[in-house]
Amino acid sequence: MDLMKLGTQLLMNKLNLDADGDGVPDGVAGALSGLLGGEGEGLDLGSLAAKMSDGGMAGMLGSWLGDGANDNISTDQIRDLFGGDKISAFASQLGISDEQAADSLADAVPQIVDQGSSGGNLLDAVGGLSGALDMAKKLF
Repeated sequence: MDLMKLGTQLLMNKLNLDADGDGVPDGVAGALSGLLGGEGEGLDLGSLAAKMSDGGMAGMLGSWLGDGANDNISTDQIRDLFGGDKISAFASQLGISDEQAADSLADAVPQIVDQGSSGGNLLDAVGGLSGALDMAKKLF
């Protein structure tokens, strides 16, 4: 599963960012990579998971990683998780308000993590077994 494509598509649909109708979400991938970026053009879900655990959102993260329903994340929690400055930069890149950015991310991020954890893909995203063990140490 290409998480960058998934995240880009989710945000493009939510924000209606394909103004020219060519199917290419101009700027979305770059903005998303700037917010959730890892090496290359991937998304660093391991770092996101660590931030959530450190920020007291381990239960929410667990719901996203599990096979059941995903807990909702509020726009305030999104701002706390990424920081207001990063949300503003993300919004600016896309030409939307900070509120629209936080709202769209509150919808998209749980789905990205959920899809990234299906079938063990998150293991790759956190740096293999040793990365997963490091993350588990932070949870407990």
